[in-house]
Amino acid sequence: MCGIVGYIGNRNAWEVVIKGLHRLEYRGYDSAGVALIDNNQLNIYKKAGKVSDLEQFSRGKNLSGSIGMGHTRWATHGAPSDRNSHPHTSGDGRLAIIHNGIIENYATLKEELAARGHHFSSDTDTEVLIHLIEEILKQNHVDLREAVRLALNEVVGAYAIVIMSEDEPGQLIAARKGSPMVIGVGNNEYFIASDASPIVEFTKNVIYLKDNEIAFLKRNELLIKSIDNTVQTPYIQELELKLEMLEKGGYDHFMLKEIYEQPRSIQDCMRGRIYPKEGKVQLGGIKEYTEKLKNIDRIIIVACGTSWHAGLVGEYLLEEYARIPVEVEYASEFRYRNPVISEKDIVIAISQSGETADTMAAITLAKEKGATIFGICNVVGSSIPRISHAGIYTHAGPEIGVASTKAFTAQVTALTLLAFYMAQQRGTITQSQLINLLTELDEIPALVEKSLQANEKIKAIAEKFIHSRNCLFLGRGSGFPVALEGALKLKEISYIHAEGYPAAEMKHGPIALIDEQMPVIVIATKNSSYEKVISNIQEVKARKGIIIAIVTEGDTEVKKMADYVIEIPDASEAFLPLIATIPLQLISYHIAVLRGCNVDQPRNLA
Repeated sequence: MCGIVGYIGNRNAWEVVIKGLHRLEYRGYDSAGVALIDNNQLNIYKKAGKVSDLEQFSRGKNLSGSIGMGHTRWATHGAPSDRNSHPHTSGDGRLAIIHNGIIENYATLKEELAARGHHFSSDTDTEVLIHLIEEILKQNHVDLREAVRLALNEVVGAYAIVIMSEDEPGQLIAARKGSPMVIGVGNNEYFIASDASPIVEFTKNVIYLKDNEIAFLKRNELLIKSIDNTVQTPYIQELELKLEMLEKGGYDHFMLKEIYEQPRSIQDCMRGRIYPKEGKVQLGGIKEYTEKLKNIDRIIIVACGTSWHAGLVGEYLLEEYARIPVEVEYASEFRYRNPVISEKDIVIAISQSGETADTMAAITLAKEKGATIFGICNVVGSSIPRISHAGIYTHAGPEIGVASTKAFTAQVTALTLLAFYMAQQRGTITQSQLINLLTELDEIPALVEKSLQANEKIKAIAEKFIHSRNCLFLGRGSGFPVALEGALKLKEISYIHAEGYPAAEMKHGPIALIDEQMPVIVIATKNSSYEKVISNIQEVKARKGIIIAIVTEGDTEVKKMADYVIEIPDASEAFLPLIATIPLQLISYHIAVLRGCNVDQPRNLA
């Protein structure tokens, strides 16, 4: 999840690029660099550390020029260091490249190039690619455009690249395969970025580059070709993103802002899709597949990380209401198996960005086997919606904090809508049941808003556990995926080891870890598993564990046993994940802040 920014036009490129790199800091990175061309001279400045370190390093240097590119790197090949930072140059220093992705056959290419006299100054796969382009230029006597195209036909892997040359100082070349890239269209100027956040300040008109496309950009010219040299007709669309969405808006951190945005983001996901008084769900993005939904044999959900947890919630909902078998798979495992898939399966890909590489590979495999693909994504125009046959946008707005919050609840909302829609179409729910459920769903944003009112109490509880080394999260039913998500949040941003378990599984191993130092966070709301969860709490207390309980407002029984209690509004079991997630996000946030952690940019994460 490295960041790319490029600019060609009449502005000062350094100012555009460095501002764009700051906008991309949320993606996670360990180093940053910029390349500029001024008076036909290539100037490169790069530094391990933050973008601010790069700015400090570049002070007093030549930052002139109206063509430039910048990069924030998250290390893959080669440790974080100045020498491994992007941009990288060719052997003669006349070409420069920035790159997101991985060149899988770089070792073979590097060996061949070394045998031809090339010397490398970094440990990266990226440097190999720019040396390959240099070699093709020299040996094939072609121009830079053709050299780039020929080189990309030789590489295996994923990439989003931008290339500039001292010998052609009025041109940027960009290409992508399996890694996102967007081109902003201005007035005699173009912007390049790995996502729209650095572009929205300057233009609303964008082109999402497709896989195996190469863009050749000059100030007043844009040409896009496929890797097989066929000219492409670009599709320009208007960004929905607004600049104010990328600002903290008075909050200390983007993560806290995004936690507090959830009443709105859940409402935005439902808007125009539910009609409680009529007992009707309307999903235009999958409407043409309604008949297929009535006759499918199975749903397979593929996702990674937080999106996988949302998929587990979806499994409960789809099986409960639509009465259809559901399997939830890690995309990274699914893609490397030989899964049994038929034309009567629907594969649902869940991804906030719509660019998750493992998820994209998983649905490409499923599509080849004849399955129908639905995408549940947040970013309009991203790769997964384009690959999918149909889908649902979550409309959560940009999520800048690396640890996902509002994207999770928006995904759960979308899956809830899908479950009710399928139940409605398959006749597995009565009209009166659907009216009641939709009426309650319509009130969920207000209940989430109410849950946020416990913030100060949660902060006080968090202060007690900033020195904890381990934590367990327990839940039953749809509370189990919530426990998994709560544990993930805590470990992601506070670096405390945390694990989520089905509460009944505690006695099959994890109970051995419980002592007077172990906080155990239990989702103990009043639902069908309430009595069972109480038994689990008693087991923990018998071993001197510290209980932090998430309970239904007004609960008295759990209060007698728990050390700390956080109340949430009463709601049907179907909507528990949307509400119970909120206090878990807040407790993780406050523990991390109190421990001095960077909650928006956790270490090693992107």
